[in-house]
Amino acid sequence: MLDVNGITKRHAERFGAEPAVFLAPGRVNIIGEHTDYSGGFVMPAAIDFATLAAISPRSDGRVVIWSENLQEQVSHQIEGLPKNGGRHWSGYPLGVVKILRDAGFSVSPFSLTIQGDVPLGAGLSSSASIEVATAFAALSLAKAEPPREEIAKLCQRAENVYVGASCGIMDQFIACRGEENHALLLDCRSLEYRLAPIPANISLVIANTMVKHAHAGGEYGIRRGEVEEGTEILRSHRPEIKLLRDATTRDLEQWGAEMPDNVLRRCRHVITENLRTVAAADSLVAGNLKKLGDLMAAAHASYRDDFEASCDEADIMVEAAQRQPGLIGARLTGGGFGGCTVNLVQAEMAAEFAARLHDEYRAATGIDAEIYRCHASAAAHAV
Repeated sequence: MLDVNGITKRHAERFGAEPAVFLAPGRVNIIGEHTDYSGGFVMPAAIDFATLAAISPRSDGRVVIWSENLQEQVSHQIEGLPKNGGRHWSGYPLGVVKILRDAGFSVSPFSLTIQGDVPLGAGLSSSASIEVATAFAALSLAKAEPPREEIAKLCQRAENVYVGASCGIMDQFIACRGEENHALLLDCRSLEYRLAPIPANISLVIANTMVKHAHAGGEYGIRRGEVEEGTEILRSHRPEIKLLRDATTRDLEQWGAEMPDNVLRRCRHVITENLRTVAAADSLVAGNLKKLGDLMAAAHASYRDDFEASCDEADIMVEAAQRQPGLIGARLTGGGFGGCTVNLVQAEMAAEFAARLHDEYRAATGIDAEIYRCHASAAAHAV
């Protein structure tokens, strides 16, 4: 659990100034994988793992950032920031400062202490959490309050341009717009969104398979290329199809035979996943948890069979979850080829569910999984 009083005290001791403190959450995507870059739908929830950013102004023209987690400090003249992130952790907060200044915000020199408990490498968006916490902190010094959607886009730009990671908008958007006890259905093209309530008696249990296969990075690019290849074929028949989210299952029935089998299946996953994601939000609004669980199961099967982005360990984890009392729905979440599964579980059974899932997975794989119990939380805010 993050300690606001602790980071306030340590910042004051290190920098000799009382800071303002801001929090930005991590996230888990409940449903909607590989739909974002085709302009489709995702349904993440902010979680109660987060980054704290404590900030105070400086008078020496420098930006000084201290990482509590890494026990490391970086310092730069604000007028002479590095040209890119250079594969260093400081690229995330420095990139935000650079992009905010480029966008015309008068961010002045400051001291920043950052500390987070979002598990690293688990696909829970520790990077966006750092970016959004830094943005809210820096904008407070600039006395600027742009729309949260604009903050999300600026933070995404920092990661795309400064860090060099081609992420979509979902991670930064949910960190800026999530609400406690709600998931958020996001249209990745228009950035229109609506909230879907997660009942208070439902826990989010995130199970880290502890594996990330070496081919994951390359396969991501291959999958994206396959989606674009299929989109181009459909567009040749229906020019109004700008992105695959514009296509329908009927389009695939009419022209899918022109595609290689692998391309057809990738497109089928994306088109049907968009339908499932919207239906999942509707199910939450209607309180139909049985339907939600069925949609999550179908999403995992599609991710495994049509998109071929699962792996043995993730399948074992999902299958083990399906045997546990209290489960509502389970699926692989994130970019695929390892990483985490997301499980919606009856809250009173979450502790037992997590313990049994851990033990069954270890018995099947020999791997000690990390299991995180959390709930849907609020977006970035001052604390």
